[in-house]
Amino acid sequence: MSDTYYEFGTPAERWDRARFFFDAKEYLTAARILDGLVAEAPEQVAPRLLLARAYYHSARLGKAETELVAVLERDPVEHYARLMLGRTLERQGRHAEAAPHLRLAAAMSGDFPGER
Repeated sequence: MSDTYYEFGTPAERWDRARFFFDAKEYLTAARILDGLVAEAPEQVAPRLLLARAYYHSARLGKAETELVAVLERDPVEHYARLMLGRTLERQGRHAEAAPHLRLAAAMSGDFPGER
């Protein structure tokens, strides 16, 4: 596919297309579309979070980490981004760095270990 395909359409059309590819587990294609959306509107959290998820699922963990940190800079109480950052760090073998993010995500969601 040419690069034009990834840039074609309105932001809403590209968002829908990126979500379609993500849902179809075509994470690299989704990421290519989302890259442009994030560049156009870096302040928006949703496209950046989906881009981080696409990177995570395609094992591009360094890029996922970068996007997740950017999400949390914009929205520090974004619980799912916090959880994903913890899991991304774990997948990189950085368990000590992951632990505080995972604890905070659990606290934000009300999911305390040992409680039930």
